Amino acid sequence: MKRLVLVVLLAVSLHALANDYVYKAGHPSLQEWLLPKDVPTPKDNPLTPAKVELGKMLFFDPRLSGDGNMSCASCHSPLFGWSDGQKTARGHKSMVLGRASPVVVNTGYNDIQMWDGREKTLEDQSIGPMRNTAEMNMDIPKLIDFLSESEYKEHFEEAFPGEPIGVEQIAKALASFERTIVSRDSPFDNWVRGDENALTAQQIRGFALFVDPDKGNCAVCHSAPNFTDNGFHNLGLASFGEENPDLGRYTQRPLRLMKGAFKTPTIRDITLSAPYFHDGSAETLMEVVEHYAIGGVVKENRSPNMKTLNLSQQEKEDIVAFMESLTTPPKAFVLPILPL
Repeated sequence: MKRLVLVVLLAVSLHALANDYVYKAGHPSLQEWLLPKDVPTPKDNPLTPAKVELGKMLFFDPRLSGDGNMSCASCHSPLFGWSDGQKTARGHKSMVLGRASPVVVNTGYNDIQMWDGREKTLEDQSIGPMRNTAEMNMDIPKLIDFLSESEYKEHFEEAFPGEPIGVEQIAKALASFERTIVSRDSPFDNWVRGDENALTAQQIRGFALFVDPDKGNCAVCHSAPNFTDNGFHNLGLASFGEENPDLGRYTQRPLRLMKGAFKTPTIRDITLSAPYFHDGSAETLMEVVEHYAIGGVVKENRSPNMKTLNLSQQEKEDIVAFMESLTTPPKAFVLPILPL
């Protein structure tokens, strides 16, 4: 009963919020959508140039995998919006995994990580794929021996003076680099800051539909400022109706509503990271909107936020146009030179 009351109150609040917005560039009502300039950073891992540079090298180094042919960037590549462009990820010996590679854009702003939320911090998350036998399948003691005997030791000493090379230092360096992968300078951001020419009339209409709970109802989960509520929802994907479906968050928190629920991803830079959803089942943004418009395919255990939407074809196109405005213009990315 409490959960139902909370859902109703949230819907009422969002309805009022949608009505409060003034869809004019730079208006104060829109400012909540701007991300803070500084990415949240834990006190025990302050961001430093040395740690970021070390983390960048580790992120792109395939020697961090058991076969020496797979790096973090194999699944989270700047070439594919920091994902991999595949329906679901590939792991050790090209094993097809069950979930799509999540983007790492703006993960520093999240307060929980992974599709099922099994890791809270970037530091916790960074080592998991290396240890996982289905993913990078790395022998961690062997990895530490390699780092200690290679030119990496000089970079570790610079980043962590006087500290031994260990799992904690590897995790902190990787997390530091990932906190620099940020998108907060999109046309939408520029419009919110006051640039009247940053968005088209169609994109502004799309934003109005996006935040309206009686139309797109998108902001109920893709909320300000990072376009995610950091929550978990069953979206009624067709894959949930299959035999032995992926239960998602339920494996971490065995609550009925969490069966088939997955973390809400940010939709910043969304145009760069197709396909979409945790199972990669939507190839285009229009397919995503169409899925929400029908209220999902599988209705069982569906999130209370999912409902059939009354959207015309033009309104669907407007929402897609708005989502396209959330991509920060890409800049050339310089790969690191790896230590010997």
